[in-house]
Amino acid sequence: MRKNRIKTERRNKIRRRIRSTIRGTAERPRLSIFKSNKHTYLQLINDRENLTLMSVSTKSESLQKQLKDKTGVEAAKVVGQALAQAAKDQGIEKVVFDRSGYKYHGIVKAAADAAREGGLDF
Repeated sequence: MRKNRIKTERRNKIRRRIRSTIRGTAERPRLSIFKSNKHTYLQLINDRENLTLMSVSTKSESLQKQLKDKTGVEAAKVVGQALAQAAKDQGIEKVVFDRSGYKYHGIVKAAADAAREGGLDF
């Protein structure tokens, strides 16, 4: 139990350090990722107005058929592509990537790469 708390505290410390330098704006929102044991969540956030512009996750009803029988990394790719498509529909092409203290591999890397392939520039 203590090991999990230490890992969470370490990630939160890294997260706070990243957030002190990265800020999203209306022209270039922050692409934030959160992953739980079962799901992956991606958000585009305007920090100046404290607004979430859009959010896509593995829990989204529109993605359920595509996510059936997918692993975590494969699901992250689908979610990243869906977010990129939704962002392009709203005219957003440039974002600032916020990995939220997670290491850049696995699910985080898959979601970021899929968003890049979908047309987002970061």
